[in-house]
Amino acid sequence: MLQAIIFTTVTIFALWTAFKGFSRIRRNIFLGQDEEISGQEGARWKNVLLIAFGQKKMFKRWIPATLHFFIYAAFVVTQIELIEIFVDGFFGVHRFFLPYLGGFYTFIISFIEILTVLALVGTIAFLARRNLLKIPRFHKSEMTWWPKLDANLILFGELALIIGIFCMNGADTVLQGIDPDHYHDTGFFAISGWLGPMLFGSLPEGILMIIERFGWWLHILTVLIFLNYLPFSKHLHILLAFPNTYYAKLTAKGEMENMPAVMDEVKSMMGLVEEDPNAPMDEELPEFGANDVFGLSWKNIMDSYTCTECGRCTSVCPANITGKKLSPRKVMMDVRDRAEEIGANIDSQASKFIKEAVRAEAPAVTKDNYDDGKNLFDYITREELHACTTCNACVEACPVLINPLDIILKMRRYEILTESAGPSDWVPMFTAIENGGAVWQMSDDRDKWAVEAMAKDQE
Repeated sequence: MLQAIIFTTVTIFALWTAFKGFSRIRRNIFLGQDEEISGQEGARWKNVLLIAFGQKKMFKRWIPATLHFFIYAAFVVTQIELIEIFVDGFFGVHRFFLPYLGGFYTFIISFIEILTVLALVGTIAFLARRNLLKIPRFHKSEMTWWPKLDANLILFGELALIIGIFCMNGADTVLQGIDPDHYHDTGFFAISGWLGPMLFGSLPEGILMIIERFGWWLHILTVLIFLNYLPFSKHLHILLAFPNTYYAKLTAKGEMENMPAVMDEVKSMMGLVEEDPNAPMDEELPEFGANDVFGLSWKNIMDSYTCTECGRCTSVCPANITGKKLSPRKVMMDVRDRAEEIGANIDSQASKFIKEAVRAEAPAVTKDNYDDGKNLFDYITREELHACTTCNACVEACPVLINPLDIILKMRRYEILTESAGPSDWVPMFTAIENGGAVWQMSDDRDKWAVEAMAKDQE
């Protein structure tokens, strides 16, 4: 009874703190602008099933994909045993599903144990790849101490889960022969059926009970800690990959978002639309593109929180490969860090983060009146943005359909259209297009050849 009370208290507290963490992430995602994403539900659910659930794009690199699948499959199927642990913990029972499933229970737990062994292989391999083999994409400049530590912590957490499962099942297997009234016969489990007697067979009953409870508590506490750790980790992708693939763009890669305000202005300049004589002349010009997370869409920010930091995008980026500063992974990490910074400042409710013009009247810090004197250009340099060739290699490489290019284009649009800035070798091209309608500065009208051709036809 005491264990059930402790378990219930710990679980409720952990779930409450995790809920607060996920609520913070949701708030940060919606710091971005509204973006309506709808239609083509069939194609969207296909993406979820094949890419998020089926790991389709992972298998373009079959070695890490296979290792990842070992851990992923174990994670998914182990939830069955986790459900039983929750039931046992809340109601103070032991192996609640055993009487109802009989021999099928033995099969399920054996299958989980086999997957757990494969997950152990994958975990050790990933630790080796990161820390011994030092795969280049895991050691780029943006992979500082926290990204490295984050990846290792989660792998150590996986080892804790594996130890918990085999301590619990292994000691339980031995105890079934000592106290069958409480430790009911589960049948022969595929791994712990022989591993348990080999490791724990000579131990007294009291020690076996401690080991069994240690494994049980280690497993559930690791899960609850992991749940609270997710909002601070790149491993948030295990949840966000599903909505992120559902809301991913279905248009052709490279198709740029239309900007009606720019299109209308161009039409007006070319005389394709009639000017409204009643339109106010001092109307404030709109802001094009984005210079901060507020100018991005909520989907762009969700992309940044979904990023697994795997580095596949950066490893195929031609700009990065040729030594330029651009790293699509860093772009996503910078957007996430900026959203985290703004969210923390809003939570602080310090008046210094309210725009000075409305500081006296504003009752609280919100995304609408926020100003800390910084923006995304303090994180992502213009040199990085200019290095992008818009080739879409990063978009194609991402295993969960993240689109770094969309963010890069929005920031470049802000720089060029709102600030009227840009690289010195780009400006003449823009000026030529604006003045002559062509990228090359020509003394003749651009359509002169067509006019001359028509004149010849009329002769």
